[in-house]
Amino acid sequence: MKKVALAAMLAAALAGCSKQEEQVLNLYNWSEYMPQTVLDQFTEETGIKVVYTTYDSNEAMYARLKLLDESSQYDLAVPSTYYVNKMRNEGLLAPIDRSKLSGFDNIDSTLVNLDIDPGNQYSVPYLWGTTGIAVNGDAIDPATVTSWADLWKPEYQGRIMMMNDVREVFHVGLRVLGYSANSTNPEEIEAAYSKLAELMPGVRTFNSDAPRMPYLEGETDIGMIWNGEAVMGAEDLPALTYIYPQEGAIVWFDSFVIPKNAKNVEAAHKFIDFMLRPEIAAEISTDIGYATPNLPARELLDEEVKADRAVYPAAEDMVNAEVQEDVGEALLVYEKFWEMLKAGQ
Repeated sequence: MKKVALAAMLAAALAGCSKQEEQVLNLYNWSEYMPQTVLDQFTEETGIKVVYTTYDSNEAMYARLKLLDESSQYDLAVPSTYYVNKMRNEGLLAPIDRSKLSGFDNIDSTLVNLDIDPGNQYSVPYLWGTTGIAVNGDAIDPATVTSWADLWKPEYQGRIMMMNDVREVFHVGLRVLGYSANSTNPEEIEAAYSKLAELMPGVRTFNSDAPRMPYLEGETDIGMIWNGEAVMGAEDLPALTYIYPQEGAIVWFDSFVIPKNAKNVEAAHKFIDFMLRPEIAAEISTDIGYATPNLPARELLDEEVKADRAVYPAAEDMVNAEVQEDVGEALLVYEKFWEMLKAGQ
């Protein structure tokens, strides 16, 4: 009996150790924003299982992490541009230990030490891209579309898709009126709302989850899209064309951050370091159609990918382009008019 009891205790102890040693990384990210092959390779190399949870807007991600106990559910998140600054200033992030990142120097120097996070104390760039116009060339001649203002043409009524994102949609309204997309002037924001309200009857849908799908499914023929979604969409709909609007495209970049109450900070650093490998960064850029900030990774890309202006724009494509910035308390003004816009008021 003693031997049986001892064996049972030993088995239980070993099972407990095995369970204790199993590591999990909870990654909170945009949907379809990381190849499964990359996640599988990370798990194979480290033994750390990745649980991938998604959101469709920065606002949704921010709201969840801001809740008192919610940030402890995630070890990594991937906010866009100015949200890094917003979350940093509000104490929602844990600092990055650069000594644990062997590949940080691979990052393009023009994309680090920016105002959103001086010294990159809380963030590491992941991907960058633009938001421009998508046109289904089978339904609309892309040569006839050059600007955001073209969306207001009567012939596109009921065929337009917009992003489900307050700042991106208001970027369009503000730029059409000649204002900065980072305006904090309530009168300019209201004017953009009035302009966008004229467009709303022609908008068929809002989508920031998989914005290529309304085009692929024939629901819409023209509207907004992220450049990477346009690249992926063109694989199934070759006529899907990406256009840089003359008023200026939206420029953004997404970064890895560690929520302040993350449970597995060590695994988070291992994952970021894995993402900084040139071969991994190149695979991600090729697979999902967004530009990598990793300079050695760019050298590994196929010439066809490097030459794709939808992914890696030429200088003339970036004329009038604006990087989204934190607008502080003015965000409340944007959100008020955003709710009115979507409610049809």
